[in-house]
Amino acid sequence: MKLQFDPSLAYQQEAIAAVCDVFQGQMTKPALFTVAENLEEQFGKGQDLYGAHQGVGNRLHVDDEDLLKNVRTVQARHGLPLSEHLDKKALHFDIEMETGTGKTYVYLRTLLELNKRYGFTKFVVVVPSNAIKEGVQKTLDITKEHFRELYHNVTYDYFVYDSDHIEKIRDFAVNTDIQIMVIIIDAFQKKLNLINRDNDKKFGGARPIDLLRETNPIVVIDEPQSTISTESQLEAVRNLNPLCTIRYSATPVRVENKLYKLDAIDSFDKKLVKGIEVDSFAVRDAHNDAYLCLKSVDNRRSPITAQIEIDKKMRSGAVQRKTIKVRQGDDLYEKSGGRDVYTGYIVNDIYCGAGEEYVDFTSRPAVLRLHEAVGQVHADEIKRQQIRATIEEHLDKECLLYAKGIKVLSLFFIDKVSNYRVYDDEGTHKGKYACWFEEIYRDLIGKPKYKDLRQALHGESEEAALVHDGYFSADKAKKNTDPHWKDTSGTTQADESTYNLIMKEKEKLLSFDCKVRFIFSHSALREGWDNPNVFQICTLNETASTIKKRQEIGRGLRLCVNQEGERQYDRNVNILTVIANESYDEFAAALQNEYQEAGIRFGVLEVADFAALVVQDEQGEGISLGCEKARTIIDFLKEQTYIDTSGKVQAGLRRDLEAGTLQLPEEVASYRTEIETVCRRACRRLPIQDGRNREPVVLNKEIYLSADFKELWDRIKWKTRYRVNFSSDELLAKCRAEMAADFKVAAAKIIQTKVEMAIEESGVQTKKIHPMRVRDVQEYHGALPDIVAYLQNETNLTRRTIVELLMGRRRMADGTWEPFDEYGNHLDAFRRNPQLFMEKTAKIVRKVMKSLIVAGIRYERLGDTEFYRQELFASEELQGYLESNMLKSKRSPYNYIIYDSKNERNFAEHFEDDPAVKCFAKLPAWFKISTPLGSYNPDWAILFDIDGERKLYFVVETKGNVDDAYLRPVEREKIHCGRAHFRALGEAATFEAIDDYEKFRMNI
Repeated sequence: MKLQFDPSLAYQQEAIAAVCDVFQGQMTKPALFTVAENLEEQFGKGQDLYGAHQGVGNRLHVDDEDLLKNVRTVQARHGLPLSEHLDKKALHFDIEMETGTGKTYVYLRTLLELNKRYGFTKFVVVVPSNAIKEGVQKTLDITKEHFRELYHNVTYDYFVYDSDHIEKIRDFAVNTDIQIMVIIIDAFQKKLNLINRDNDKKFGGARPIDLLRETNPIVVIDEPQSTISTESQLEAVRNLNPLCTIRYSATPVRVENKLYKLDAIDSFDKKLVKGIEVDSFAVRDAHNDAYLCLKSVDNRRSPITAQIEIDKKMRSGAVQRKTIKVRQGDDLYEKSGGRDVYTGYIVNDIYCGAGEEYVDFTSRPAVLRLHEAVGQVHADEIKRQQIRATIEEHLDKECLLYAKGIKVLSLFFIDKVSNYRVYDDEGTHKGKYACWFEEIYRDLIGKPKYKDLRQALHGESEEAALVHDGYFSADKAKKNTDPHWKDTSGTTQADESTYNLIMKEKEKLLSFDCKVRFIFSHSALREGWDNPNVFQICTLNETASTIKKRQEIGRGLRLCVNQEGERQYDRNVNILTVIANESYDEFAAALQNEYQEAGIRFGVLEVADFAALVVQDEQGEGISLGCEKARTIIDFLKEQTYIDTSGKVQAGLRRDLEAGTLQLPEEVASYRTEIETVCRRACRRLPIQDGRNREPVVLNKEIYLSADFKELWDRIKWKTRYRVNFSSDELLAKCRAEMAADFKVAAAKIIQTKVEMAIEESGVQTKKIHPMRVRDVQEYHGALPDIVAYLQNETNLTRRTIVELLMGRRRMADGTWEPFDEYGNHLDAFRRNPQLFMEKTAKIVRKVMKSLIVAGIRYERLGDTEFYRQELFASEELQGYLESNMLKSKRSPYNYIIYDSKNERNFAEHFEDDPAVKCFAKLPAWFKISTPLGSYNPDWAILFDIDGERKLYFVVETKGNVDDAYLRPVEREKIHCGRAHFRALGEAATFEAIDDYEKFRMNI
């Protein structure tokens, strides 16, 4: 099995471009066939490398003004706050990407793209832990072939830093190919680290870190909230002398110059990660024993206190679980409202030593440790039921997905390693969780409904002991004292197979050939590891887990893959089920609170939300909306009762956004699209579903087998292919017209700054005494790059077309050249600033080509044998949630309509209620129309029968607002392609884009 990668995912391309576009204006490297006589000529002119004292490194040529302009352009593009200034000596950029969206792939591809565009070659990836290091190395291994194919067999070397092979740093420094080094922050954070010490044997007395510094590397920080959380870690990264640092995180903390944002809500909305449902297990009305759980201790002020969760009798007489604050001498009998079960629980001591926190009591022998719960009624029984539910959910999904070539994995997070694996003088034994698992698994797999699955996987016999395994962090102290101790660090032969399978051999674990399908972990897998085929996560932790829920679910958010390694995008397949030891409401509230702590706000609008909003001014430049206009918007939203006095979103705002009738003040009406985007974000909720409400969708045979539905399907089922018709003359004419209208290529700049210097005890001090002067360089005097090769690579046009574009002349049949317009050529601008000229030319060509492709598209039917079979409806496995996205249906081929928005539900209700609708279908995801912009899936197919005389067949695209001004460009262009597709089918069906059912119905 080999994991496949899709290089065309729009959101990943946006994240890559966000970084690369910052360096626009940087001189590109010369063509690969350039012949140079010596190293200085090859790497000193026309390329972003320089000969350092002992190595070859990166160099930045973009001046401060252009760099800031580039950054602000990128930020405006993504609606992010605009940077006010940049410090080239400490250049930091932030990329926010949710777990499971391919963050590692994105930053590795970004490095190769930076080399392709600008010739940078030295890159260091800094990670916080061994687990993440292993994940990065694995991604480098499995993407190697993919990247070399994508970047024309470019040569690049990568390695993980190991102090035993420190000589690789010299190879990194002197090699002229792309070099990527992965290193843990702890390996160079301290002065005693080998990399920071003089090395006579391999570096001639120099420090390896100095050679690394000379390369001026671009440094990627993976998970900066963990990697550079302390000042010493920040200083260690600064000591690498980076050209810049690019920080990638799902939960950024110290944000500087954010270039791209794809947060959790965006990821769920765009279906870039699995949907989440919760199957909850919680005990109710079981308060017969003294329940206690130590939440925290506090010695920051006197007296020392602790937070303890108990079952407290309320004034109403009901018993509820509450957290109370206690100090030495407090009696829990009184604190509990006089409940007898707490008699004798008088706080004796509160100990706050790190890692050993506890509370003990005067008349009770038990010591209550941090996050430990005692008196938990039926705790073991709950966990047995959780294990049973996880196995059953797993087997049910295997029955559905095995035929699709998708292996199902389940992950258990446990409270204690000894509950799964016991180590004692006699060796290693199964803990209670392992014994329960095997007992329950044997019971369930033997059921008749799993007979076919059992035979498909392993024949009639299924060995329960072989389908589960565990990975845990090594307890080094016990390992050193106990000869029978088995760790899972991967450093001992005893556990090397488990370590390799889970941490390194992702493809093997995903293969049907590997029997392991259930994985147990304590905490080692909470970061740096995930697997696309984890479909169940069971939390067998104590009541208070030290692992955040967001970390736990992050192990299974990535979209699944089949046995060919191909990513699957079907939402009905990509569902992550969390089997939680608490109620659904408690789990959802806690998870939402974690997202809020990370900066994602739900259901509130404030002045700050609009003040930082980036809009276009009259010159087309991105500017912040500002506080004054933001206050105007907030005041207006309150007047319209869209929000309450505290800014909380009201139902009216959601309703008018869905209907496309949002009211706005006149002075900001021109920014409607941007303002609506902010409002929509505030209206969103965390899409966590209650697993108990899940309902399968079944075929409605009365409609599916009806003559009406067959007639409708026979009219729309045909496949087509498209061709694009436009002439190179038309392309050239439009490109040159745009270049003539708006093609400003600024010269490079010389910046003059005069300062006064003084040598003092503290060092050399400077003081600016003259205003900065900026002078343009009239012409670039270095070696000019191969512009034709560059534009060929960026646009895929022929050399002849590119030459005609640049020269403004057409080559005639007799070999002469003839001007075809009055614009002349722009080669003076090319000589003035080659890189900027090439970038702007390529941008114009791509823009014009895109418009011509869509405008000139033509479809044709593929014949009588190429169509979507109606039987595919019967093979679909659909499921939804009764209270959130399902509508009972009597006129569609299924008993329920699964909708994605209130707008879709609204239209489905109209189709159900309109007596003229004979039948309709929400077009399934497999019904796709090919377009140059990717596959297009329209919303609905409808058959109308009006007055028993006319039968009208429609394919309908429903949006909240179908006005061109409100549609995103890609949406608008795909709708255009949809119209062309159905035109090619003749008069079989009419394609319409609608936002108002009543208007649509009146015009039929």
